Amino acid sequence: MMSVMEGSSGEHGEENARPAGPECVADLDLDQAVIVALGCNDKGVWADCAQALDAAVARLRYEGVDVVARSSWWRSDAWPDPSDPSFLNGVVVIRTELAPNDLMAALGRIEDIFGRDRSMRRNGPRTLDLDLIAYGRHAGDLQGLILPHPRAAERGFVMGPLAEIAPGWRHPLLGETAATLSKHVTVGLDARRL
Repeated sequence: MMSVMEGSSGEHGEENARPAGPECVADLDLDQAVIVALGCNDKGVWADCAQALDAAVARLRYEGVDVVARSSWWRSDAWPDPSDPSFLNGVVVIRTELAPNDLMAALGRIEDIFGRDRSMRRNGPRTLDLDLIAYGRHAGDLQGLILPHPRAAERGFVMGPLAEIAPGWRHPLLGETAATLSKHVTVGLDARRL
């Protein structure tokens, strides 16, 4: 496995993952890629959203998830309400033995640990948002989990980071690469790499 993460002790008892820099995953079988998107626009107890997202990447290890590659963090206006704080987003390619629904449960636990308030309005500010974008070539409804993520291909803050680290990944339904999809997004057109 290609490792792109280094760990060091951080606040709150978590390891603060420090990226060695975004790297392409060209040596991996992208048909088997498991992709998770991360987002934050409420820093919660962390110094800033970048620190919160770094801590979330590190926390994945405690849930049986190995991070293979991590994009840069990307900033974009909040959607659909740009008056909300701007978002910091990124994408990780992971390896895990967890089944898709078990992985979703693990992502939900991490969001809870990071103070995600699900009582707030839909698309409101969040301390952490974790979305399962793709699980290999799985497509369809897996006991209530829709794969690939039904709106990911439209979002610049997902496709931009994904194209950065896995430009050749192909959407299981659309057949287009991340590089191509990133040029045709309709939401998050302002997303820019930090």
